Amino acid sequence: MNTSAGPALAAALDDDVDSLLTTEPEVRADAPDSVHQMRVATRRLRSVLRSYRTVLRQHRVDEMRGELQWLAGLLGVARDAEVRAERFETLLAEQPPEQRAAAERLVSDERAKYAAAHREVLDALDGDRYSALHDRLVRWHDHPPLGRRHAKAEAARVFSGVLRDDFHRLQRLAHTGSKLTGDERIEHLHEIRKGAKRLRYSAEAAARILDGPAVELADRAKKLQTVLGDHRDAVEAQAAIRSRAVMAAARGADTSGYDELAQVEADAARKALEEYPAAAAFLRHKYGSRSLRKGKSKRRKKK
Repeated sequence: MNTSAGPALAAALDDDVDSLLTTEPEVRADAPDSVHQMRVATRRLRSVLRSYRTVLRQHRVDEMRGELQWLAGLLGVARDAEVRAERFETLLAEQPPEQRAAAERLVSDERAKYAAAHREVLDALDGDRYSALHDRLVRWHDHPPLGRRHAKAEAARVFSGVLRDDFHRLQRLAHTGSKLTGDERIEHLHEIRKGAKRLRYSAEAAARILDGPAVELADRAKKLQTVLGDHRDAVEAQAAIRSRAVMAAARGADTSGYDELAQVEADAARKALEEYPAAAAFLRHKYGSRSLRKGKSKRRKKK
């Protein structure tokens, strides 16, 4: 496809802005999964702006990314509580009747945290800061702040260069963390997950231009992101359970129920990590801009 990078990126940004803005009514209504969808749309847009910043006016991008980070942070508090509540509800259903008390308290705690966080999100959506962000997003939809130099360059060359840089960045992250252990490894795996997410989003933004190779790269990055996301969710759920157990112990209460639930999450985290080597195997290969521009993958495009 012979087009310049500016219009190609503008089309990708239009999709992301639409996704973000259309989730707002659902979040206000507290529709199922709405907070998650708005958070994903916010993070995706912020990530694409970061990866393709050379095509845009830098100072405008920095301002927008800062506001998107603020919004994602608010949504994240609610979403994290929602995820833990769902996990603990699953654990509750799996426990025998005599051991359900601990899981019930965990579910109740996380539901309360979600409700409080969702109220904060609604307050933010009604505030001046979000109103200004909303208006700016609407303006960007019609007039994105394209730069003068790289926006006129060949889209295939610019997009493949972005994917190459994001891939190599993720590749280095995976390599440097190979010998870490304990908490350091857990945090480094979280950084790898974020790097995989960034690669996925930049590849999905390039799908119209680079076609199959970009779709395949996005699929592989998404798999890695999912595996490490499952691991992170289990780790954070285990931490929440341990925190509740400490509180129970301080009151002299029995913590055996919490201990059993924490072990379930520890097993889930270990199981997720067993899938990590296979999910990260694609990082052992070379993905340069030239290889991304050759041929078309046989894999089905993401709709």
